[in-house]
Amino acid sequence: MKIINFPNKRRIDKSIKNDDPLLMLISFDGATVIVGNIDDCLEHHILLKKAGLPETDLEKYYRVIANKTEASWTYVCPASYLNIKNREFRLKKYYENGIDEIERALKLLNYNVPIDIPQRYRRHFDALKDDSR
Repeated sequence: MKIINFPNKRRIDKSIKNDDPLLMLISFDGATVIVGNIDDCLEHHILLKKAGLPETDLEKYYRVIANKTEASWTYVCPASYLNIKNREFRLKKYYENGIDEIERALKLLNYNVPIDIPQRYRRHFDALKDDSR
């Protein structure tokens, strides 16, 4: 995994030491992780832009906010995810792949924390559970 630290590694190391929340963007293919202090970037699309990438690429990343105690996943599965047409299968693969890639990215930052999907983003996640009955 290639890590892009915004604005730089020193700032991210200080943020980790202070346990400041970090915005993380993890590419679906697991090749790239973009990390920024939430106070520097405010939102994931701003982090993407500050990293020099088009804001329109947001749909190509798992979006996480993490610190030393937890990782909150903005669980929004795009309809185009891996070009999977079947909604239930797409949601399942998004979840399975996302957990794997997010855990890998967290370990790169030495975070061994649970991944939570906040209530406001549970619509797709809850649909996955409902569809499996």
